[in-house]
Amino acid sequence: MKTTKYYTAAITAYTVWGFFSLVLRPIHDYQSLDILFFRVFSCSILMLLIAFLFKRSKIKETVGSFRALSSSEKKKAVLLNIGGSFFLMANWFTFIYVMNHVSVKATSLAYLVCPILTTLLAYFLLKEKLAKTQWLAVGLSILGCLLLSYADIMDMFFSIIIGLTYASYLVSQRINKGFDKFIVLTFHITLAALVLLPFYPAYSGPVPTEFKFYFFIETIAIAFTIIPLFLNLYALSGLPSSTVGMLLNINPMIAFMLAAFVFNEKISTLQIAAYSIIFIAVLVFNSHHIFALKQKYILSSKDSQ
Repeated sequence: MKTTKYYTAAITAYTVWGFFSLVLRPIHDYQSLDILFFRVFSCSILMLLIAFLFKRSKIKETVGSFRALSSSEKKKAVLLNIGGSFFLMANWFTFIYVMNHVSVKATSLAYLVCPILTTLLAYFLLKEKLAKTQWLAVGLSILGCLLLSYADIMDMFFSIIIGLTYASYLVSQRINKGFDKFIVLTFHITLAALVLLPFYPAYSGPVPTEFKFYFFIETIAIAFTIIPLFLNLYALSGLPSSTVGMLLNINPMIAFMLAAFVFNEKISTLQIAAYSIIFIAVLVFNSHHIFALKQKYILSSKDSQ
């Protein structure tokens, strides 16, 4: 199917992010802001090197595409790309703040709230249509999130703020078309790095000296930032932002399983019930594609007999 490659890109990106804790835990003794600074700066440097060494033709092509736009289209493109970088920065900033000053649970909940907010923003702003089964999935997701936030309403409040920033990024990039995705992502991250740079001297800790820190930072930069974000933008070029947003639930579900089975964190019956409901919601939301794949498999099996 034509959309399968876009589904694969989104699922791969969010599956990778689900395992983020495996590379973050080894450097948990370092300040969160230091991890953020070095993550963004590393990503920017790596992507600029790749762009200027191997993608010069794409840079020229992107500049040419931009120059060919009308003045109104140029303004729209500038706003979408600066806005995309802003939403990405805001997401990273709020995530770090809430993790350090509110609770880790609120940051986990944020990426369960985000798909709901993405779907609603796409429906109202982009006029993306949803089937009845997809609205049912949204309702199930809301129920799951409410169960998880039952004990602390403030966690839900901060989760909505974090989720809204990434939902806004997804929706804005859904309509940011006509440019090479790698060049677009390089612009977003480099602009974020330039904005963060003045804050580094005042808010950073001592410069890390351990090899371990830089090894995991580069792993995070390449495997858990550049590749998933690129796959995310690619998925948005072929799927509605509501669909890409709903698939984001894969990330916290994997993180939840790692917490339970790898890090041996205490898991309540309520949490198991809530995550189960959200998992069902993801299946229900994408049931049309799942059934289509099943039908294609049945037909191909018959043809091969």
